This record gives sequence, C-alpha cells and structure tokens, in this order.
Amino acid sequence: MILHVDMDAFYASVEQLDHPWLRDRCVIVGGSSGRGVVSAASYEARRFGVRSAMPMFQARRLCPHGTFVPPRMERYQQLSREILSILRDFSPLVEPVSIDEAFMDLSGTESLHGPPAALALTLKATIQHTLHLTCSIGVAPNRFLAKIASDFNKPDGLTVIEPAQVYDFIERLPIAKVPGVGPKTQIKLAELGVRFLADIRRFPLTLLDSIFGAYGARLLELSHGIDPTPVTPDSPCKSVSSECTLAEDTCELAVLHRCLLQQAEDVAAALRLEGVKARTVVLKIKHADFKLFTRRITFTPPAQSSKALYRQAVRLLEEYRPKQKIRLIGLGAAGLVPADAPQQQELFATAKRSGEGWETVDRTVASIKSRFGDRVIRRATLKED
Repeated sequence: MILHVDMDAFYASVEQLDHPWLRDRCVIVGGSSGRGVVSAASYEARRFGVRSAMPMFQARRLCPHGTFVPPRMERYQQLSREILSILRDFSPLVEPVSIDEAFMDLSGTESLHGPPAALALTLKATIQHTLHLTCSIGVAPNRFLAKIASDFNKPDGLTVIEPAQVYDFIERLPIAKVPGVGPKTQIKLAELGVRFLADIRRFPLTLLDSIFGAYGARLLELSHGIDPTPVTPDSPCKSVSSECTLAEDTCELAVLHRCLLQQAEDVAAALRLEGVKARTVVLKIKHADFKLFTRRITFTPPAQSSKALYRQAVRLLEEYRPKQKIRLIGLGAAGLVPADAPQQQELFATAKRSGEGWETVDRTVASIKSRFGDRVIRRATLKED
C-alpha cells in the first residue's frame, strides 16, 4: 500500500499558525504586484472562489476583505523538512514531490504501526500535535490512486482504497481527476465519449496510441488500476531557483538589481536548507514579448552566500545588456555540491573573495528571523517604501 500526504493549504496554514490573529480569516499568500499570482489560499478564502495560481488582482476582486501576505519560503521550507522527518519515522521509503506533499511506501510497516488506516491516523495526529498543522492523506495500492484519494476529503481528511475496492473506485472516477489529464487531453477524451477512467477500457491500445502517443498506454494501465511507479526516496537536489514577474515591464537596472538581491537571499536560504553550495548561477529573463533568455556562469570555489550569488547574477545581467523591457527575471543555482565537501583552495583566496564571510552573516540573519520573525531584520535595499 502507498500513502500520499498533502498538507492542507500549506502556505496559508503556516501564516495562520505563526500569526494567531489570522486564524479563521481569509488568508491569501502570493505576489504583491499587479501581475502576482496566488500561491495559496486558506479554506476561508476558497469559499469566495480564490484558488492557487489565480491572478492576484482577481483574488482581490473576489475577496476584498481578505488578508494578503507575501510568501515566506524559508519558513515553509523549514516546516517541510520537519514534516519529512516525521514521515521517515514511519517508513524509510519517503519521496517528497513538492514542498507540501510526499509519497510513502508502507511495505513492512504493519508490524510496527498497524494496518495502513491506523498508521495514517497516527501520522495525522503526530503532525497535528508536533507542528499544529493538518494534512489530508490517501492510502491505496499504488501511487496514482493514493494521490487522488488524498484530495477526496479535504481538509484534514483520510481516504483509504483497499485492493478489493480499486475496480469499483475507477468505475466512478471522473477522467478529469486523473493526474496528467489536462484540458487538451480532456477535449480529445470527450470526443471519444470518455467521462470516467473506466471508459478507457473500451478502446484498443492501437487507437489510444494513435491519439495520445505514449500516454495512451499509460491511460489504459490506469483504467485497470495498474501503476507500477515505485516510491523512490528523495534524490539529491540538482538546482534551486527563484523568479518573479515584475509589476511593470522595465529595463531599469536598479529595479532589476533589487529583484536579484531578494532572489539571491531566497536561493541562498534554500541552499542552506539542502546543505549544498552552488558552482553555477543561472540568470533567467523574459521580455515583454514573452521571449525567454537564460545566461549562466560557472565559478570557483562553490558558494552558498547571497552576496556571491547576487554578484554573479548582476555580472550576467550587465553582460546581457537588456535593450528591451523585461517582464520576468529569475536567479537559479546549479552545479550543487555538499557544503562540507573538500574544495581545492585558491592560493590567494580570502574570506571576502570566496564569500565565506557573508555565509556567516546569512546564517546569523536566518537565526534571528527564525526566533523573532521575518520582519525584524532585513537589508535596507529591500526595505519597502
């Protein structure tokens, strides 16, 4: 049996946890610019039609009395790591798939934690007691059914699909709820008269393959309740990034530098949480005409400090010399290596040059924020007007 845990309105729930006066209120987390989108909405806000990925201006129109807050990724990542730690106490086979959801293989856990339903209840209670957050859990014989089940009874829900119930469950499963079935695929399936996943069984593989390509075989397998995809414990992080859509298209360097500075702080925080350093910085630029460009630079020694990341990103931006207005800018870090891995030292390297001194500053600032809140200390350059 496979378990899928999905934290309920994660970002918004964390804001309500950290700021008790927000409890039972409409909380909407997302970008503050006119082009920002909703990252998460509390269930109170969802009653007014606010949803993730919705443009922020639309959310304000639907829920003008809501409380709109910017995301605090470092705090969410911290809690995500604590959630994963709890999950690994129940099984060594845990695969995080995003900051707020993960799969768990329950093989061999029954002798320790009881049957899957009992384990799921214990897990929910542990997360609630330890972190004061709720989650919804789905348990099923495979991954795709477990993920669907976790969404059936939100928030704070638990849905268990026993092996003997799989065929009946698929008979009643709307095709739109199947992972991977997007709007375009839904149109094609509707033309075939497919409303439920079980309807796929009526068609031969050759026809499905001609219409959907390789995904046709996948659909046919799922219609029979077959999903051999294993739960794979998390692999090493390969890259981290941060990007933002600007409030207005611009090529003003001061505005772009300010964005990169904030992104450098966010990416440096993510690197610290992963325990890695970066050898490559990637600059991402999308112009007003939606044309996308990326530039990258590899350097030594690897860095984890926001100052080093920012310096390299600014260098890339200045070399790029934007002549058209920019709509989106982003900073990424790649070529990751363990932070404690031995490095070849430069003959005349200094703490200032390598960024090690600023890494200490970053860690100190992060420690202060974790104790007293994100707003207690910040760069003067990033201070809101």
